[in-house]
Amino acid sequence: MNQTIYRHRRRHRSRHFPGSPLLSMLFFPACILYHELLLRAFDRDAPFFSLGLVRIVFFSGAAGLLLFLLTDVIPWRTAARVLGGAALALGTVIVCIQRGCRSMFGIYFGVGVMGNMAGDVTGGFASTVWSVVLGILPFILLALVPLGVYIRFGRSIIVAGQRSAGERLVAAGGLALFQLIGVVLCVAFNQEGYYTYNFSSNLGVPQYGLVTSIRLELQYQLFGLPKAPLDELLPAPSPEASSTPSPGEEDTAGEEPSPQPSQGPQVLDIDFDQLMADTQDETLLGMHKYFSSKTPTQTNQYTGMFRGKNLILITAEAFSPYLISQELTPTLYRLTHEGFVFENFYQPDWTQSTAGGEFSVTTGIIPNWINGSFATIASLDKYMPFTLAHQFAALGYKVPAWHNHSYTYYQRNQYLGNFGYDYKGVGNGLELKGDCWPQSDLEMMELTVDSYIDDYVEHGQNFHAYYMTVSGHGKYSWADNAMSEKNRAVVEAMFPDASEPVQAYLACNLELEYAMAYLVEKLEAAGIADDTLIVMAPDHYPYLLTQGQPRDYYVELSGVEDSEALTSRYRNTLVMWSAAITQPIVVDTPCSSVDIVPTISNLFGLAYDARLYSGRDIFATNYAVDQVSSCMPLVVFANNKGQGNSWITAAGTYEASTGTFTPREGVSVGEDYVSQVKRLVNSKVQFSKLLVAEDYYRILFG
Repeated sequence: MNQTIYRHRRRHRSRHFPGSPLLSMLFFPACILYHELLLRAFDRDAPFFSLGLVRIVFFSGAAGLLLFLLTDVIPWRTAARVLGGAALALGTVIVCIQRGCRSMFGIYFGVGVMGNMAGDVTGGFASTVWSVVLGILPFILLALVPLGVYIRFGRSIIVAGQRSAGERLVAAGGLALFQLIGVVLCVAFNQEGYYTYNFSSNLGVPQYGLVTSIRLELQYQLFGLPKAPLDELLPAPSPEASSTPSPGEEDTAGEEPSPQPSQGPQVLDIDFDQLMADTQDETLLGMHKYFSSKTPTQTNQYTGMFRGKNLILITAEAFSPYLISQELTPTLYRLTHEGFVFENFYQPDWTQSTAGGEFSVTTGIIPNWINGSFATIASLDKYMPFTLAHQFAALGYKVPAWHNHSYTYYQRNQYLGNFGYDYKGVGNGLELKGDCWPQSDLEMMELTVDSYIDDYVEHGQNFHAYYMTVSGHGKYSWADNAMSEKNRAVVEAMFPDASEPVQAYLACNLELEYAMAYLVEKLEAAGIADDTLIVMAPDHYPYLLTQGQPRDYYVELSGVEDSEALTSRYRNTLVMWSAAITQPIVVDTPCSSVDIVPTISNLFGLAYDARLYSGRDIFATNYAVDQVSSCMPLVVFANNKGQGNSWITAAGTYEASTGTFTPREGVSVGEDYVSQVKRLVNSKVQFSKLLVAEDYYRILFG
């Protein structure tokens, strides 16, 4: 009996530990900082100790003190404790979701994007989601610690009596001081743009913390993004570009088209002077100045090479050059070693997963985050006349598109429709036999290619067909990937010593190999392989070989010791093949996915304005290697680590993570070359964002 009374009294004393003003004031800042540090510690690709950590400490202190003050001003203590517990519970859920997003997509999503994608992810990736949850279970358990402490000692944290006016004043003063220091650290050290007009949650979480990123996202949604200083971003005058081929450019062999009789700028008739005279809007005025000042690429020996022929464009899920071999993937090997052979192609990490990669491939525009949304979503209500579908449809082409996954995922049904495609996916027009994850690229090809090949052979109906594949999607394991399991035996026999993730990645991509083999066979059997150009590029490198993994399996696949902070990680392969090209044409020009649309436009002789894309015609030669100009080859890498944009030109490579420029062998540049290209890159990124955000095509042509 006495022992029972003793235990009861001990529990009673622990539940009613009186607490202290200091404990009450510091608990919420400590909880928020704990979650921020936990998220940071589990992110292998972001440095833990950096200036971002200092900002997060101060912003966490400010946010925690604000929560303390909100709970303290409520006179009803039970209601105050419920508010504190609800805030901690919500924070725990959000931080766990963000860790899951980073593990599954390689991205920190904004709250708006998470809300929009919740249904798609839980429906389309149900089995993968549970796998991700199990993979981050240690994180989830650690994230629950503050909530557990609060539930156990809540009465000691939010005590019966409210704090005195002096104590509240100290808390308010600390809140203001911490917030001010955090903001100063953002404005300084070249971070002002990323904190304001170039803000994105993916960059904000590691630089400012999750809580501050949510605050900024909501603030900018309600009141709009701050205006960018466009005058500072307008490019400095550049020397007149050379019209002769530059050293180190196209090293071509085999059959080439006849040279054009003369070169001319690839532009449309746009009266920028009149547009500038007619507007008082500072943003539009800056845009008119920028786009009119760009030097356009010129027509060249490849202009119109495929005029009147057909186009098949494919965005390949998580494609990588390191899966290609004559033994494992003979068709992919053929497509990448015949036709145009691009030796210096990149698909940068646009920090928007598949949506960003697909946007770059289909529009020729850098996919920026715009008001917290993917570029694809931000473009839904915008006029997009220079997508390939709109350009070819204007010529009477058939423009079908397919995706062998959920019809509405990423709102693809809306943005591909806005891009001009007659789009069908699973659930609306594409009925696949198997209900599995991921679905078969081969089956998608088998169900679709006859529809446009037969129409061309029998009726002369030209086509531009578009595919977004899915078989190469992670997770890369036998248990979680139906395409990996389907092709498991082949890969295990050829690569018995490889790890399971690498084997599974190769196995699921065999489905793409079989799909491309089927497509080429059908074109050749119909006798139209020389009347058709196949173009294929990745949406992104297979980051799920890295994210959420115990080690970086992409290093094992590639054999290259690098990381996501380096440009070499994003080196990839661009397929541009037709039976009409009888010998390989080797292209050494640095290029990326945003160059695909203007290059195809040039090859097919379409009417377009080279100044209005982020990318350029890869075959244009009106530039000098050692000179900075707006028409030179330029591969831009998104700033996803808070270290600035890396870039590659014909003269060399700049790595933002190390702040170093490495000239290309045999090339010398001036002392101000790097600073000039940095300015050019900043301009290109910012004005490509405004091109979509301001619906600029509609202003020019609508």
